[in-house]
Amino acid sequence: MSQQGDADPQDWWHKLYEDAPGAVEPGEAESPPGSGVPGPPASAAGPPPDRPDPRVTLVPGPRAAADDAAADTLEARFGSAWAMLTGAEAPPEPEPRAGVPDPRSAERAEPAPAPAAKPAPGVEPAPEAKLAPGVEPAPEPAPGVKRAPAPEYAPAVKPAPEVEPAPQVKPAPQPEATAATGYALGQVSVPPVIADAGPERPAVRHLGDRPPTYAAEPGALPVADPAELDALIPDTVLDGARYGGSVLRACSVRGDSARYRGEARRDFLLTARFGTGDDSLVLVAVAGGDRAAEGAREAAAELCRWVGAAVGRSQTRLGDDLRSGRRDALRSGLQRLTDRGYGRLRARAAELGLDEPAYTAGLRCLLLPIDPECRIRVSFGTGPGGLFRLRAGEWQDLETGPAVAEDGTGTGFRFRASLAKPGDTLMLCTAGLAEPMREEALLPAELAARWAGAEPPGLAAFLADTQLRLKGYADDRTAAAVWEA
Repeated sequence: MSQQGDADPQDWWHKLYEDAPGAVEPGEAESPPGSGVPGPPASAAGPPPDRPDPRVTLVPGPRAAADDAAADTLEARFGSAWAMLTGAEAPPEPEPRAGVPDPRSAERAEPAPAPAAKPAPGVEPAPEAKLAPGVEPAPEPAPGVKRAPAPEYAPAVKPAPEVEPAPQVKPAPQPEATAATGYALGQVSVPPVIADAGPERPAVRHLGDRPPTYAAEPGALPVADPAELDALIPDTVLDGARYGGSVLRACSVRGDSARYRGEARRDFLLTARFGTGDDSLVLVAVAGGDRAAEGAREAAAELCRWVGAAVGRSQTRLGDDLRSGRRDALRSGLQRLTDRGYGRLRARAAELGLDEPAYTAGLRCLLLPIDPECRIRVSFGTGPGGLFRLRAGEWQDLETGPAVAEDGTGTGFRFRASLAKPGDTLMLCTAGLAEPMREEALLPAELAARWAGAEPPGLAAFLADTQLRLKGYADDRTAAAVWEA
C-alpha cells in the first residue's frame, strides 16, 4: 500500500474523489458550519431544515462524531461549568511564564508526519501488495480526516516443531514435620542434616535362643582405694600390632557378672616387644583366675609381669633357639621359667595368709619372632585356659586332654612349637573364652565364619567378636590371636 497522500494514477478511489470533491456518503448528515469539512452540494441537498424528509433518517457520520470529540475538551467543560456558576464567560487563560512551556499548546499541537524512509542505494523497494481477487480495497477517508495508522505486522514465524510432551510424574508425597524428617515448609520439606554413618558398627551380639542374664555393657565401677590407685584395672584393654605377614590382635574384657556386681576384672593381658630389628621378640601373655578366688586379680598380674621380665632378660638366647629350631632347649628353658613364676605365687600366698588356690591363675604365653624368615611359633603355659588354631575353616584344640603334673594335681606345664602356615589363625585365651569354645558349638562356628576373610578384623571388630555372649558364661574373657599371611 502506498503512503498516505501519495497520488497513485491507478487508484480508482482517488479518481472518484477528484471527480466529485465534497461528496457525502449515503446516510451521512451535513457537517455543521465552521467544522472545516465541506458539506454536500446544493444539488444533493434534501428538503429544507424546517421540513425534513420523512423518508430519510439522519444518522451522525464519522466526521460529526470526530467534531464532537474535538469540541469535548477539558477547557470546554471547564468553561461551561464556569458559566453556569458565575453567569460569565470562561476565565481568561493565564499567561505562560517565561521558560515554562504551555502544556495546552502541546496538547493542541499535532505531530508532524514522519518522512517516508528512502530505500538504501542498490536495494529495490518492496513490490506493492496486491489485493486478492474479489476483495475491495478499504475506502479512503474524507478530506480533513486523518487516516488511522496501519498496523505493523511481525514477520512470519515458522511454527515450532511438535514436541512430544514429557510423561506426567506424580509428585512425591511431602513428609510430615517430625523430629526424624525435619520441618515441612509449605510444599517444600527440609530434611535434617545427618552425618554419613559409614560402615556398620560392630555390635555385641549373643548366640543361642535366649540372651544372657546380665547386660552387655559395663555397669558399676569397682570401688577404688585412694592409697592404691596404681592398682586399678580398667574394664577393657585392647591392643594390636603388625609385623611382616603376621597381624596380632589382643583384648581383655571384664565379664558380665563382674560388671553387674561392680567388681574389678581378674584377667590380665601383657603385650611386649623386646629388642630391635629382626632379632626382636614379641611376647603375649594372658592370665586369669577363678572369680571366687580372693587374690586372683593380683596373682594374674604378678604372674604375667614376672614371666615377661624373665623373657625380656633372655631375649637374645630365646631368639637364637627359635631361629635354630632347638625345641628341646626351648622346652626346658621355658619350663624352668614357668615353674619359678608359680613358685613366686605360692610364696606370695603364704605371705598374705592365703591358700594356694586362692592366689593363683591360669597362664598362656606366645613367643612371636619378628624375623620374617622364622615362622616358628612357641606357646607355653599351665592351668585353666586354651590354645586353638583355625586352619582351612576348622578349629583345632591344640591342648587335647589335661596336662598332669608330677604330683598329679593336673597343673603340669604345657609346651608346643609349631610351624605357621599361610591362612592360619592361632588363638590363646583364658578360661572365660576357652570353656565356651570347647562346650558350645555355636561360638567356634561363628568365629570361623567371621574370620574366614582375607583380611584380619580390626581392633573394634576383634573386640566385638571375642564378646559374643552365651547364656551361662559370664566370666572375664582375655584372648590374643595371630593371623598368618
